[in-house]
Amino acid sequence: MKTSAPNPAALGLAGFALTTWLLSMINAGWFGGESLGLVLACALAFGGSAQAIAGLIEIPRGNTFGATAFIAYGAFWWSLALYLMYLHEHVVPAFVGWYLLLWGVFTFYMWIATWRASRVLQLLFAALWVTFFLLAASEWTGSLALHHAGGYAGLFTALVAFYLSAAEIINETHGRSVLPTGAPTRTNTDDLAGARAA
Repeated sequence: MKTSAPNPAALGLAGFALTTWLLSMINAGWFGGESLGLVLACALAFGGSAQAIAGLIEIPRGNTFGATAFIAYGAFWWSLALYLMYLHEHVVPAFVGWYLLLWGVFTFYMWIATWRASRVLQLLFAALWVTFFLLAASEWTGSLALHHAGGYAGLFTALVAFYLSAAEIINETHGRSVLPTGAPTRTNTDDLAGARAA
């Protein structure tokens, strides 16, 4: 169905993917904490603001899933950036673990909502809740191995998000499926518009 609002999925996914990749390189141990400043800048400008804008564009399109996901993860990046810049000094790791776990819970039920959407979107949300749970476990245990595992899971998540962003923009501009996303076979009249974008 033709809508008056453009499809914001490529923008929102790119903002998520780029910021996730940068943070995950630090979590995986590729770079140290001195590189965090650039992550925070991207978290506020691209991962946070651009994703939230994408979510707002989803509202007139009637895409509940897209609006919820983009605005929520935009808020995640804003909250993480504000925490790291101003509020982290007196927060114990166990409480940070709960923060990450609860984001994992949110992501888990968002993943369930993708089960009737494209296979790539399902993979994205599956990888993301695993990432959150690994990072939460690392905060609770102090395990560097779990922290690095969460970083590598985040890198994989970012790659999947980049691919889906590319598929959204390339397939739309070409008017055909150049990059396949594994769309499921539809057996009823539902158009699944509410569970297409992350």
